[in-house]
Amino acid sequence: MSLEYNKNLIPRAKELRKNATPQENELWYKFLRSYPIRFQRQKTIGQFIVDFYCHEAKLAIELDGSQHFTPEGHTYDEARTTAIETFGVAVLRFTNRDIDREFQAVCTKIDSAVHARLDQRKEEYTYV
Repeated sequence: MSLEYNKNLIPRAKELRKNATPQENELWYKFLRSYPIRFQRQKTIGQFIVDFYCHEAKLAIELDGSQHFTPEGHTYDEARTTAIETFGVAVLRFTNRDIDREFQAVCTKIDSAVHARLDQRKEEYTYV
């Protein structure tokens, strides 16, 4: 089942893929692109574009730069996360600094989150 999205965001998502941050490129090219479970870059969900999305696990990954650390940025991110979660999607956030300094730990957390979400979804289907 596809997620609801605003088709008018597609050109912006394509632009964001072409102009990815160094941290987004590092996570994509060094980990997510070859991850055994498919991830997408700059995926539209509802009225938003998430940095990375795994449909099978219903998991979004967001990388936060400095603009996210203002009071306004933090409030916006909380509202955005809540809205995305209404689609049954979990949101996992990392800072650009996490990518720069703790890359392997970030990859481990993503892998753990994917497997936990898959196990959770498997249980949901088992009891339906």
